[in-house]
Amino acid sequence: MESFSSKSLALQAEKKLLSKMAGRSVAHLFIDETSSAVLDELYRVSKEYTHSRPQAQRVIKDLIKVAVKVAVLHRSGCFGPGELALAARFRQKLRQGAMTALSFGEVDFTFEAAVLTGLLTECRDVLLELVEHHLTPKSHGRIRHVFDHFSDAGLLTALYGPDFTQHLGKICDGLRKMLDEGKL
Repeated sequence: MESFSSKSLALQAEKKLLSKMAGRSVAHLFIDETSSAVLDELYRVSKEYTHSRPQAQRVIKDLIKVAVKVAVLHRSGCFGPGELALAARFRQKLRQGAMTALSFGEVDFTFEAAVLTGLLTECRDVLLELVEHHLTPKSHGRIRHVFDHFSDAGLLTALYGPDFTQHLGKICDGLRKMLDEGKL
């Protein structure tokens, strides 16, 4: 007997449709104002650091696609008990990374690129394990692209340097608000 699942088909269609529409309009459907402001600031940092508008747009577009797909999978109840434990671990690591980034931004002379790089690498690995059986290799590549880009020691050093003070302040304000509201 042929196995057919309309729920599975609908989920595939939803992921495909949302991945084609990833941009500012879809981001606002799934991402609140604070998160959107942080993403905008990350785009500016990436654009200034890489001196490439297309590269900065690509990394933020990939980030939005991944976030939307993971949200769709979670909302659709696609994760089993073991995967839900991984999702909780990912959230805890992401929260730890945000608190560390805030601490480095608020306390002078405490920044260590290796610490943030390590936390972001752990987040990447846990997220890849979480979506291993749910997303395509292309999506796995997007996850690697996003986390590898933002965990680059050069980018992080520039972000915490004097040229990016204004951007770092806005990112820290957004992260603090997200942590206070329990969104991270």
